Amino acid sequence: MAEGSGPLAGIRVVACSTAQAGTVPYMLMADLGAEVIKIEAPKTGDPARRAGERFGEDGEISSFFETNNRGVKSLTINLKQPEGRAILHALIKTADIFGQNFRPGAAERNGFGYEELKKINPSLVYASVSGYGPSGPHADLPGTDAVGQALSGVAEAYSIPGQAMRTGVVSVADESCAILTFGGVLAALHHAKATGIGQKVETSLVGSAVRLMGWTLTTTMWRNRNPITGARINGTRERPGIAASFDDCDGKPMVFQLDHKDWVPAMEALGFMEVLRERGADDLGLALVSDEKKNLILATLGELVRTGTREHWVEHLRKADCVAAPINTLLEAADDPDVVANGYVDSVSYPEIDKNLKVHGTPWRFSETPARIGRAPKLGEHNAEILGELGHDAAAIADLLARNVI
Repeated sequence: MAEGSGPLAGIRVVACSTAQAGTVPYMLMADLGAEVIKIEAPKTGDPARRAGERFGEDGEISSFFETNNRGVKSLTINLKQPEGRAILHALIKTADIFGQNFRPGAAERNGFGYEELKKINPSLVYASVSGYGPSGPHADLPGTDAVGQALSGVAEAYSIPGQAMRTGVVSVADESCAILTFGGVLAALHHAKATGIGQKVETSLVGSAVRLMGWTLTTTMWRNRNPITGARINGTRERPGIAASFDDCDGKPMVFQLDHKDWVPAMEALGFMEVLRERGADDLGLALVSDEKKNLILATLGELVRTGTREHWVEHLRKADCVAAPINTLLEAADDPDVVANGYVDSVSYPEIDKNLKVHGTPWRFSETPARIGRAPKLGEHNAEILGELGHDAAAIADLLARNVI
């Protein structure tokens, strides 16, 4: 393995995909050393190039596109032309993975459905991302992150009692779908390398966001009633736990999560226990059997936290070996000392605008094959390189360009 190459070095991915859930799986693979070839329409490219915050004379540097497509190669192909589809099929012969997130049925109409591509490359791992999933009454409908959040329960998970449920500003359905697609594709790739047999891997925004609900959804189904929102009080009457957030004296929020054994030590460390006892709010387990007690306990905690700063409360809880943290805004998260120290946020130089811009770092740390952060490609930047590899000389490439095939 070449020095500095990632753990996926030698893997080739071809992706006819856009947006977020359809591109992030392959961006992550590019971070880890895979060669990712992104297929884009000639002249216009991925519409995502024009989304988000933009820099440069023509707005060619997009926060949305950079985040989701860094480290990949751009090849422009007009898939409506037979010659364009022939180029894609030639690439598929050399690929390990193919990905698409078109509306159900569109891939088949455009010459890159699973049944067609597996005839060209039987060991191909084919990833298909949809909104609702491959089955069900709405399988043929387009879907977005908002649909995934709306149908999966995400909105309730972060709801506040007495207020209407809302979907969030962060694309949790898209990102969870991308991560699950990443894992599923690599599992299928392992099987393909061992057996020579590829397969289709299907994920969806709704299915991924449902998985994101974890054990809370399981508990809700078993109890057959919706969970307590605004705080997470769980366990049993005898062994209760709590995860809750409160605002401090400056209106800045914090969170703590306590197991049953932590409740009393934590309240004593904060100096809250005396008041809790006076009000009959010191027995956390009562919150599980009485809404009145639950409301009393939460109201008392909220009142007490508002008497000081979150830095003070977090420090005392951590000294007592209890879990606590400030609740960051997105800007605060970008500067959080643990986030920065671990490289979860990094910066990349953009010489064309004479700026270093903050970007996502990598969530992994490999001891032998570190991830590398790249730049998103210019539209068609790798046309000559990739087509040359497929046997097209300079004159042939110029001819394809003139006829709008690439």
